[in-house]
Amino acid sequence: MNGIIGKKVGMTSVYDENGKMIAVTVIEAEPNVVTQVKVEDTDNYNALQLGVDKAKIKNTTKPLMGHFKNAKTDPLRKMVEFRDFEIDKNLGDTISMEDVFVEGDVVNAIGISKGKGFQGVVKRHGFHGVGDMTHGQKDRQRAPGSIGAASYPARVFKGMRMAGQTGNRRVKMQNLKVVKMLPEKNLILISGAIPGHKGSYVIIEK
Repeated sequence: MNGIIGKKVGMTSVYDENGKMIAVTVIEAEPNVVTQVKVEDTDNYNALQLGVDKAKIKNTTKPLMGHFKNAKTDPLRKMVEFRDFEIDKNLGDTISMEDVFVEGDVVNAIGISKGKGFQGVVKRHGFHGVGDMTHGQKDRQRAPGSIGAASYPARVFKGMRMAGQTGNRRVKMQNLKVVKMLPEKNLILISGAIPGHKGSYVIIEK
């Protein structure tokens, strides 16, 4: 699967050839460096490990320094492995977004969603609450209501929709379209919203 690592810049809108406005997410996709090549004979599968964004030497562990030394590249902050990459590259080579994508491609975008902390059922699961204050209801508008447990089964089933940690998880958005590419600025414009805050790493694959 071909792909590249990028950084989320933010959202904007562009017009297509029919004059329709499309909301797009802007991804900064600098050339990725090949930091490891895996092959069937030695690793039982084929893959390319790509890295991006230079890191400080003082913030890089010695094992990783050896890893980057083998790849003949500077320390990098983010590395991702892409299995069955269809482009043949060697250690230290770079892969640009033009090598992988063209305008009109359908891609998947993977990122870490914004963390929202501990949230109630209305925000976390879209519960509506009681909805009115008649019949003596008081301060119940955002309450979860009954969770169904009684003397049987005398426990709460796993997966019950209740309050808890929200966001800060890996999310894949599928079937997004590459609307426009700006190679001179290392920017890709992809239709729709992509998870993550501004400046977060995003994996774009097809």
